[in-house]
Amino acid sequence: MNNPLQRILAPRSIAVVGASRDPGKRGNLAIRYLQQSQFQGAIYPIHPHETEVLGLTCYATVEVLPEAPDLALICTGAHTLPELIRRCGSKGIRGAVVLATGFSETGETGQALEQEMVRAARESGLRIIGPNTSGMFNTHCGANLVGYRDLRAGSVGLLSQSGNMALSLVTEGGQHAALGFSTYVGVGNEADVQFHEYLDYFAADPDTRVIVGYVEGLKQGRAFLQAAARVCLEKPLVIYKSGRCAVGQQAARSHTGALAGSYALAKGVMRQAGVVLAERADEILPMATTLAAIAERLPLKGKRVAILADGGGHATIAADALHQLGLSVPRLAEPTRERLKSLLPPAAAYNNPVDVAGGTDNHPQLFADCAEVLLGDDGIDALLIVGLFGGYALRFSEALAEDEQQCAERLVRLPNRFDKPLLLQSLYRPLKPEPLRYLEHGAIPLFSSIDEATRCLAAVVDYSEAKKRLSSPDQRGQGDPSVAVSEMIYKVLHSGRGSLYEHEALEALAAYGAEVVRPWLIRDEHGFGSLDAVALERRYVMKLVSRDILHKSDAGGVRLNLTPEDFPQAYHQILANALCYRPEARIEGVLLTPMAAPGVEVIIGVTRDPQYGPVMMFGLGGVFVEVLKDVVFRTLPLRLADALEMLEEIHGSKVLDGIRGGEPIDRQALVSLMLAVSDLCVNHPEISELDLNPVLARATDYCVLDARIILKPLQEAA
Repeated sequence: MNNPLQRILAPRSIAVVGASRDPGKRGNLAIRYLQQSQFQGAIYPIHPHETEVLGLTCYATVEVLPEAPDLALICTGAHTLPELIRRCGSKGIRGAVVLATGFSETGETGQALEQEMVRAARESGLRIIGPNTSGMFNTHCGANLVGYRDLRAGSVGLLSQSGNMALSLVTEGGQHAALGFSTYVGVGNEADVQFHEYLDYFAADPDTRVIVGYVEGLKQGRAFLQAAARVCLEKPLVIYKSGRCAVGQQAARSHTGALAGSYALAKGVMRQAGVVLAERADEILPMATTLAAIAERLPLKGKRVAILADGGGHATIAADALHQLGLSVPRLAEPTRERLKSLLPPAAAYNNPVDVAGGTDNHPQLFADCAEVLLGDDGIDALLIVGLFGGYALRFSEALAEDEQQCAERLVRLPNRFDKPLLLQSLYRPLKPEPLRYLEHGAIPLFSSIDEATRCLAAVVDYSEAKKRLSSPDQRGQGDPSVAVSEMIYKVLHSGRGSLYEHEALEALAAYGAEVVRPWLIRDEHGFGSLDAVALERRYVMKLVSRDILHKSDAGGVRLNLTPEDFPQAYHQILANALCYRPEARIEGVLLTPMAAPGVEVIIGVTRDPQYGPVMMFGLGGVFVEVLKDVVFRTLPLRLADALEMLEEIHGSKVLDGIRGGEPIDRQALVSLMLAVSDLCVNHPEISELDLNPVLARATDYCVLDARIILKPLQEAA
């Protein structure tokens, strides 16, 4: 393992600064827990007036230690930290866990103290975990600096922005004999070491097979996403994101800006990076242990699941749940069905789901027989067993115990034999009968609830698909920025405007390959006379052009379905409406555009999120976008696979396939527009927000009906 945090998070020696002989002090508890955890390295108590603590020689200062420990646990108050960090750094100590509170979380004075402490650390290259942290542990070297009891070594790495949440997860994990943790870090204020840096450590840690994170907010969201995308190519990352309500969100000037900052944004960009998101707190560890158990068989070939049940009710519930989660329960191949018929009684269901119809009541090993047949079907990617297995000896006869145990032993071998995952739900799991304990120790994911089992299987599929996508070489190159667009933006900003006019926005899109209808700019009523009479054979839309009115419809600045005879009256009405709406508005003129053929209204937008940087939003558009909020987000630059996923991910995705006899939209055309928008916004960071709403998606093309591009203030764009 080669990671800069290795010697800090897997230390060979630890100094406890603030050691104490008082059993109630953290400086005493820390040493006791290190001893009880059989820490494999040297422990150096530091106290200016003690000579011995818990049988260990105590040193007055870190300067007099016989060596430079890898890590210092600092148990003293906040005011002592800057000087102690300087001393630790001068000694050559690599890292420090700072437990104290009283830093940036308390206000400006604490923020200044925190900054002073970090400056002291950076002068010597020492790294700080915390402050305001619950600590860290590494079970594989016995470095228990949190004080949790009875820690079980395992393969789950844990990061948490809440000490109580970490305690909850560790306590929950202790209830399952096959679950254990590798390393835990309470990240605290992240004054120095950031969340994403820990991800890289876990990716390199051979003792960690899956990473779990509890996240409230991210200081460096963009760096987190980049690290997550690297990590998820190697190991699953399960995140529970709290703070899902956009309370106190600042008002934005676009639909995209108004909807950004929500949980939907975090969910979208994390999913893009390969993160498995736990929607409920009680799903976190089940998802993690499921992914860890079958990591060697990832990614899966597909999302086709076979269900094996000993009752029709359980089978139906499982099939419904899988369908709702987007997984497939396909019809079995004919040879598979014939083999099942030869094994099961006539009343059994041989399609998918498979219901053994009492065939296992006296012969539990039929589960293993059927599982072999199902996993051997080339059209099946995973197997879910639901029902009573593990409890046959309890329910029917103790004479079935041996048969059931032999079945468990056979089931454990099947995933490796077929290179496909097997998950099992049993209503007897809370009773922990021996066959189920055997399965759990044999890395077969077990569940008491069908819903939990199906959600965890869906997480496996999500991660499998993300891993394939992340490893595909379809990242678009943005190429060089358009000189014409750069010059346009420069002129607009230096003219005092904060946004492009709509015709300028369309021109910018066209420069990046978007197919747009160029409107006529009419600066006064005499401009209508210069229009080509041949072109004026359709119906038209007239729109206000004003730097002071962004939302034209609100100001009565849009007229539809006009003929050339209507132009003068519509022009004067739009100007009158605008001046009534905002008397001081500066009016440039109006735009004239042909009425567009019908299509599905969608929205494509970009905003620059303070955590994650530039992000794109896609969803069903029009006037109801902020009511329905059926939108998804991805960070820029956008990949082809990202754009395609966005179209599938909205709840109303079926609308894009045509409804009531309508034709499906041209998805490739819409994706090309999304990629053009991505290129435009990546190459021109002066763009603060972009809204294309609505875009009419049609069977053979698309039409941008309204385009809005807002720029950063000149001082920020420079």
